[in-house]
Amino acid sequence: MPSYVSPGVYVIEKDLSQYAASINSSIVGLVGFASKGPTNKATLITSAQQLVDTFGRPSEDLEGQGLEGGVEILETTNAIYYVRAAMSTAADASALVALGGCPAIAVSGSNAHFDEQDGQAGLGCSADIYFKVNGYDNAGNKLFTSDKEVAVTQSLTTGVGESTQAEQGELIAFKKAFGGELDSGKIGAFFDPSYKRSPFIVAPYAGSAAYLEVTAYSDSARTVGVSALRAVSGCLGEPGGAGTAGTGEANPWASAVTCYGVEFSGTANAGIPGHQGGGNYLVQSLYPGAGYNLGTTPAGETSGNSVEISQYGSQNWLTTINEAGTSEETFKMSFVNSGSYVTDILNTTDLTTNNKSKIVIGNLVSGTTSNKIIGGKLDDFANQMTSIGFPYIHGTWGGATLKGVDGLAAGVSAIAAFTGAADTARFVKMVQGTQGLAAGTNGTGTATENATALIGDATVDPKTGMQALDDDVLNISLGCVPGVTNESVQNNLITLAETSQNFMAVVSPPYGVGTVQDAINWSNGQSAYRTAAINNSYACSFWPWVKVYSQFDSKDVWYDPAIFAIRQMTYTDSVSDPWFAPAGFVRGRLTKPTELEVKLTQGDRDTMYSGGNALNPIQNWPQQGIMIWGQRTLKRTPSALDRINVRRMMIYLRKLILASTREFVFEPNDAFTWERIVGVLSPALLDIQQRRGITEFKVVCDETTNTPLRIDRNELWTKIMVKPTKTAEMLVFEINLTSQGATLS
Repeated sequence: MPSYVSPGVYVIEKDLSQYAASINSSIVGLVGFASKGPTNKATLITSAQQLVDTFGRPSEDLEGQGLEGGVEILETTNAIYYVRAAMSTAADASALVALGGCPAIAVSGSNAHFDEQDGQAGLGCSADIYFKVNGYDNAGNKLFTSDKEVAVTQSLTTGVGESTQAEQGELIAFKKAFGGELDSGKIGAFFDPSYKRSPFIVAPYAGSAAYLEVTAYSDSARTVGVSALRAVSGCLGEPGGAGTAGTGEANPWASAVTCYGVEFSGTANAGIPGHQGGGNYLVQSLYPGAGYNLGTTPAGETSGNSVEISQYGSQNWLTTINEAGTSEETFKMSFVNSGSYVTDILNTTDLTTNNKSKIVIGNLVSGTTSNKIIGGKLDDFANQMTSIGFPYIHGTWGGATLKGVDGLAAGVSAIAAFTGAADTARFVKMVQGTQGLAAGTNGTGTATENATALIGDATVDPKTGMQALDDDVLNISLGCVPGVTNESVQNNLITLAETSQNFMAVVSPPYGVGTVQDAINWSNGQSAYRTAAINNSYACSFWPWVKVYSQFDSKDVWYDPAIFAIRQMTYTDSVSDPWFAPAGFVRGRLTKPTELEVKLTQGDRDTMYSGGNALNPIQNWPQQGIMIWGQRTLKRTPSALDRINVRRMMIYLRKLILASTREFVFEPNDAFTWERIVGVLSPALLDIQQRRGITEFKVVCDETTNTPLRIDRNELWTKIMVKPTKTAEMLVFEINLTSQGATLS
């Protein structure tokens, strides 16, 4: 307490308003396989759509029925944690996107002003000039239905200072005429600001099949050609090998030019010593799995993912990630330091470091997919390819066709296509097209390997497999590995449930186990499928399997009864409380199943449920339908905990006590604290009593539970006694016949 030594009014606030926490008893932990999504991590899922979006569609190709179970259970609860098990062999799906240079045609009237090496002032094109232009993508589609007409006149430099006009006036005029670097433009005019040299007319598509057609005229009527064009396709001087830079040899100035683009090789060039390989953009699925592979469903629909590159004008392009044939994410990208640089736009590692795409990551690679290039940002679209960081890149240029000035139709010459060094290529983009992701694998294997993956490892951080469910923060109350009946997997799940005391494990005999006697033998450890009986109140088992129509497979499928047992437990929570039995006509009706694997008789049910057996029957009643007809745990000795409703109440009560009393740790161990603990727990237990979970309770926290020795040990003990409400499972009605003279009132 603070000391007050001067007169005044002081206010102290103390919070003594504690009350018991509210506990959600319907959170389910599922472990299974999937074709996509995060591995070995308990992932919160709150809807069936989110489950399919995150982990892919259920499939009979995957062992078990984890996803099928999740879809069914999410109809009666709004939260599950799904752990996707996978071996270390699980592989990402990937696609390589080609890089290339856009078709480019230089405009000038003199070699002296074309060779950037001399840095000579003046551009060599001082008169008005008129163009017809058109571009074609790699599939041969036109940019313009009719050739676009562009005029570059002296009037476009009006208002520009005299010195600027002398050095860059023509460049300014070209950019104004062609739309400059606007994304909305389809063909633009560009230049390297490092040099006072001729401008380029550039098409928006990269690739050796994309091409650009330009015709230059000296008159506005566009009848008189002028030799002011040179095919360069973004390479330094002429295309590699087509002539000596600055001389025009083999690549003269022409009045009409058709110029193709460049596509860079993605592999190494054995002819260049130390060559590490070409350049690609590697798109990989964010997580491993075959669900990312582009394919076709049995119904003929597109499945998986693809990456689509489309033009966006200027230095930019659009990278679209398609999901099942439909655009899911679109990113505007470029290699220029303009806010849209490739690796700034799309994450290069994972969501924890750069959350841009929920499906893929992307990296520039050279030679092999493991040889990642950090990548340098170009200062300008006209900068050379080498500035990005690819060593010794080479590629294929599509060639060019030239027409002389004489009548525009005569003097046709061609520059052959070639493959060679392309380090100096300019106007670099990704090549238009669509590439499907491929080679993803799910990380499953043999039955033994799958069991190992499902069980996981508790000694690593983070924990893997089902061990990822061992986390109090998750608040899981029910656990299952649907469709998997491997004895080791089931035993490990039950052990985890018991040691954590957080949830009840639900298991089942395998499909096709045989007769009722075979199923009982299984539960008692006398079967080829199970060699040790289960004797544990933290587990329960249901049988037989149920037939359900699967919308994912478009046919009837036999489902693990554990799925519907959990479904009814969470349904019970929604209409009553976890201490109500999830069985019978009121809370045990199964509306989806259409058939049972085995039809049970009264004798079958009696044997499954008595004599030390603890296998909960699923019964098909004439007129009433299919329903769960038992709620025993797998505890074999008679006890209140041999019933599911009592075990679930005790799990609930334990969590409630833990959540409501942690704040008393380090409080004084005296009567005041004892009274506060009783004051928190008694109303909570009274509430459970009023909701029919217990019939009587008592909370003792005083000097009888906290002896001097316990206080000296810094221990505070509270004794809670409860009488759980028992269910009426055997209803017996005794009918007594009397004589007419008997008095019944």
